[in-house]
Amino acid sequence: MSHGPRSGLAAVSSALLAMSRHLEVRDVLKTIVASARELLDAQYAALGVPDDHGGFAQFVVDGVSEEQWKAIGPLPRQHGILAAMLHEARSERLADVRKDPRFEGWPKAHPDLVDFLGLPIRDGDEVIGALFLANKNCAKPEGGCGFTQDDEELLGILAQHAAIALTNARLYERSRELTIAEERSRLAHELHDAVSQKLFSLRLTAQAAARLVDRDPSRAKGELQQVAALAAEAADELRAAVVELRPAALDEDGLVATLRTQIQVLDRAHSARVTFTGHGVKALPASQEEAVLRVAQEALHNALRHSGAEHVDVTLERRGGGAVLRVTDDGGGFDPSAVRRAGRHLGLVSMRDRASGAGGTLTVESAPGKGTTIEMEVPGG
Repeated sequence: MSHGPRSGLAAVSSALLAMSRHLEVRDVLKTIVASARELLDAQYAALGVPDDHGGFAQFVVDGVSEEQWKAIGPLPRQHGILAAMLHEARSERLADVRKDPRFEGWPKAHPDLVDFLGLPIRDGDEVIGALFLANKNCAKPEGGCGFTQDDEELLGILAQHAAIALTNARLYERSRELTIAEERSRLAHELHDAVSQKLFSLRLTAQAAARLVDRDPSRAKGELQQVAALAAEAADELRAAVVELRPAALDEDGLVATLRTQIQVLDRAHSARVTFTGHGVKALPASQEEAVLRVAQEALHNALRHSGAEHVDVTLERRGGGAVLRVTDDGGGFDPSAVRRAGRHLGLVSMRDRASGAGGTLTVESAPGKGTTIEMEVPGG
């Protein structure tokens, strides 16, 4: 089969690999559309994901500039040929979409579409999207469509893999939402266990100071100094938890700057020395940067809360097209196998899940009295 400048098995393989490389739904949709347009050498491509109200939850286009897209206006409704693909779940190949009896027109700024090829994207019996192409870049047969039966079959293969990639991306996003919910729950427990207890102690100490003010001013002064110390500790605990809950925006600051800022805060908040070094790390895919940040936070939490370390060192360095995160402490260490047998995991399961979800690996080196090193590697984009 010949399909313009990118033809053959290599082009198909590249398109399928590109689809499977992303985890965010929006990124997957954009990759599907761009791959389909390039592979079949069409002027325009689009993919719509329907909602439950007659419209589209998401609608991604390729071949239309941002200015044109804004001028076109609101997202289309499920009508005409788009509705037919969604509701009748069959392919459509037309020589001139404007002459089809189901055609209902388009906005003034909309590009003029002629020959048309569309397919539903199905997950089992459910139609989860509609993928279509328009205006094949080739000479059209008299009164015929530029898209061929071979094009339709090729787009069918692409649609099947698009369904897998889109389903995986949705599962990933749901998993991440659950992980965020679990993390918020953990932080709530941590705030209760740490800050609430300190505030309770602070209240008792303040009451004791009040009783001593008249009969033993010097002891009262000591109690008040303890109140100040407890208040400072509670503020530090709260600050550390808030940093975990609301990290600096990775999109704005980047992974290195975000890690450096958080580690500076933790260094001030804890008696242990916390240091950070970054070496030549380039920007990573968003999902990988978030995973690296969360693993670093979990490893730091373990080191600062449980290990008794005097020094925790965090490094982030480039390795190939990706990066390696290493969190090392000089604390008490532990036997990883004993931790697993005891049913405890010190966040290791969560860290491994995050690394795996980002396409990376995580290793843990520790022994009683020997400190701990946690290393995470991600491949990059």
